[in-house]
Amino acid sequence: MITDKEFTLRLIRQLTQALEKLILDKPEESLMQKELDFETLMRDIFKFDFTTLSAKSKEEIIEIVNERQERDHKDYYEMLGNLFYFTGRGQKNNDFLDKAKTFYELYLQTSGIFALPVINRISEIKKALE
Repeated sequence: MITDKEFTLRLIRQLTQALEKLILDKPEESLMQKELDFETLMRDIFKFDFTTLSAKSKEEIIEIVNERQERDHKDYYEMLGNLFYFTGRGQKNNDFLDKAKTFYELYLQTSGIFALPVINRISEIKKALE
């Protein structure tokens, strides 16, 4: 039997994979379907939409993640990094890019994984924020 936590974690991984495909410019579905799925996933994961999430400070978002099980933090941070990176890059929003950098750095710290694509994105964000 799937618990709510397992279901949410699966949604997080699904959103992370979808965002990775968008970041790498390898979309598979129509944009309309992605928008619908994106908003649905955001509501299922956080119980509110991206606009509400993006209005929160980095500290407030980190607090939301800290309320989850510690073993899941890395998945949240990776997803949040992708989310803010993709949106910030598309909208040329430095606040979103700054949040992406923070969440990517937290992902690297909590996962213990050497993720070269993430490290490259952090470098790209740092250059964009200069």
